[in-house]
Amino acid sequence: MNEELGIGSRVKHPQYGDGVVINLKAHSYVIVFTSVGKKELLREQNTLEIIEAVEPPDGLITTLDLERTLIEILKKWGDVQEITPIGNKWIGGKMILKAADANLTPKEIPIDGFFHKIVMLRDRLRVLEQRINAHDKLTDEDKINMQQYITRIYGTLTTFNVLFKNPHDQFVGEKGNKAAD
Repeated sequence: MNEELGIGSRVKHPQYGDGVVINLKAHSYVIVFTSVGKKELLREQNTLEIIEAVEPPDGLITTLDLERTLIEILKKWGDVQEITPIGNKWIGGKMILKAADANLTPKEIPIDGFFHKIVMLRDRLRVLEQRINAHDKLTDEDKINMQQYITRIYGTLTTFNVLFKNPHDQFVGEKGNKAAD
């Protein structure tokens, strides 16, 4: 069964018998069966025989749709960070800053903490970028100029891409943007 069912659809299940869909969820249907009462079945199980399908209404928002929308809003307008993993080879590592003067003691910094600061910088640049794009008093030319400046900042930070576990989390500068066009 690949068909989307709406509330009121009549179905038959091999174990539970005849039933009616009473609720739709992101990954499941809530169905009341004559013989066993209310059950929630995953949509992907394909065990339902459709007796009479009722189409879901246009514009129906599932819990999953709502969750995705809220995450996008929080990313756009909040200072909410998604979890960005550090590359496995760096976990538990440390950075050693050694001055040219041999009399000075080297400074050790846990690489996880340094990575966290890099991710915070990246996320705050993204928020700044979004706020520039949404600003109603800036001209398009001003927005473009500021965007280009932020892109150059990203390009400067590509040195730190080696720390990221996932390539999609990395900084992309002007060269990366041209390749995407």
